[in-house]
Amino acid sequence: MSSIENEIAAARRVLHEAMELQSAGNLAAAAPRYRMVIEQGYRVTEVRPILAGILAQLDAVEEAMEQWNALLAVEPDHAVAHHEMALILNRLGQTDEAIVSMEHACRTDPENPVAANNLAVMLSNAGRKREALREFQRALDLQPENVHVRHQLRRLGAEQVPFWHVPMMNDVRRNDAFEAAIKAAIATVGSDAQVLDIGTGSGLLSMMAARAGAESVVACEIVPIIADMAQKIVADNGYADQITIFAQPSTELQVGVELPAKADILVSEILSSDLLTEAVLDTFEDAHARLLKPDAIIIPRAASAIGCLVESDVLAGYSFVDQVSGFNVSRFGAFAAQKLPIHGTMTDWRRLSKDVELVRVDLTQRRHESDLHILSIPVLEDGMATGIVQWMHVDLAEGVTFDNHPDGYSDGGWLQVLHSFPQPIQVRAGQVLDLAVGHDRATLVVQPLEVVAGSAAIRAA
Repeated sequence: MSSIENEIAAARRVLHEAMELQSAGNLAAAAPRYRMVIEQGYRVTEVRPILAGILAQLDAVEEAMEQWNALLAVEPDHAVAHHEMALILNRLGQTDEAIVSMEHACRTDPENPVAANNLAVMLSNAGRKREALREFQRALDLQPENVHVRHQLRRLGAEQVPFWHVPMMNDVRRNDAFEAAIKAAIATVGSDAQVLDIGTGSGLLSMMAARAGAESVVACEIVPIIADMAQKIVADNGYADQITIFAQPSTELQVGVELPAKADILVSEILSSDLLTEAVLDTFEDAHARLLKPDAIIIPRAASAIGCLVESDVLAGYSFVDQVSGFNVSRFGAFAAQKLPIHGTMTDWRRLSKDVELVRVDLTQRRHESDLHILSIPVLEDGMATGIVQWMHVDLAEGVTFDNHPDGYSDGGWLQVLHSFPQPIQVRAGQVLDLAVGHDRATLVVQPLEVVAGSAAIRAA
């Protein structure tokens, strides 16, 4: 037997010993034998992945990476090497590098559902949600029976889409009001009207416009996953030729680029339960300045925050704190939420005043200044006032309005909101409670006058 044959035979014996030790679970003893096999140059590309895997299990991650890198130097497209390198890099907190390696693994072995799933998890953890969703979907396409991947896909999608989208789409009264206003606008301007839909969500209002005869609708949606879904929904319903959806905020749209011409009709449902939170004024002002014709029809054309003074032990429990287990912890009430979403008649509260208009915004105006004024509310019933329960009244078009008044409550996307006082206020029938109300362009301001000016909030009628 030649010396080369002797070396090969010796390498085989060492490899057999290494495999036996590995099979017995003695990884620490197997690793040096695998090293010897590699040093002897025997079946190197087959042994390196085994050794690298063992080293990773032994927490010898630096040496494991050396082995993977040595393998990649010989086989640059080794899918397993890129996959395992990615897992180690991710474990070391080198997220960007890990994603690059896992992407290489997926390109090299595109039919591997495990690699697709691992890449999706890394992208999600890095905040790259839209890409993560795409990879989870690819993993599910490769392995449709994988319940874990299906769960992750649904979970990640739900995380990015606020819960109120579904009940809002199911709000028939709201939908009918918007469609009536849209039909009237199309009838006035004609089918050649350029329609702009800001914050399209599911694409529902855009499809209403197309169904009413609009030949060109441009819609935008700032949340990419929602924009992607809207495109599919529009196509499913046969309006892909009439409706174009862009996954970007309206402030990035340009006439002559995304929008063929300045819009004749603006339709937008970005009002929040407390009226202004979703940058309503900034968005409408920008649209007036750049994207709309001077005589454009605005839907909705105005919106008001309406409210009444209320007493509620239930809501007080969320808004105030005083004595707890014999301790005075009332100072912590300074951290209580200024506003709480509530579910109309599902929440126990008692009216202490008539309905009053708190704030009204005219969305046909080109500019809006912040506003603060004194509102005097006559008290109708004795009670301990927790705050103001507020809802909305939306003026969509001539003779077309919508509100989510709690007395006619249905569980739509808009909830009522409690604007809680800093402390509960004892009131009596016949008194007047003075409030400072208004808005700072982004949120509603509802405060007892004494809080902002140091004067008495309650006075005789």
